[in-house]
Amino acid sequence: MPSWWSQFLFCIDTKGGRRAGRAFLERLKERTGNRDKAISLSSFRARLKVIHRWGLQAPADLSRIHHPALVANGESDRTVPSENTLDLAARLPQGELVPLYPDAGHGGIFQRHAEFVSQALEFLDSQ
Repeated sequence: MPSWWSQFLFCIDTKGGRRAGRAFLERLKERTGNRDKAISLSSFRARLKVIHRWGLQAPADLSRIHHPALVANGESDRTVPSENTLDLAARLPQGELVPLYPDAGHGGIFQRHAEFVSQALEFLDSQ
């Protein structure tokens, strides 16, 4: 996926969002060995079709999931609307919502990685 697309998809168009997005894309370059292969255009299109179909379905019954779940997202997600994150956390019996990361989109956990890792470790330690 080209970096401009990742920036558009994962980050919001604010000064802070663009800065955090560029830093995220630079961190992706740090790992030089054993990297993931690039996705093909046909696979990318197929993924978008599946996501679209999934988005049209009725919400799943999550009341039977009794495992603790940490739910996180950015406040302005283009890919999975942030309202869906709030709904997910509310419908999971043991869902714990990380406050939506300000100035962040779908890549909120990557843009705010230090904060997220700290919160995730705290969540895991409490289990």
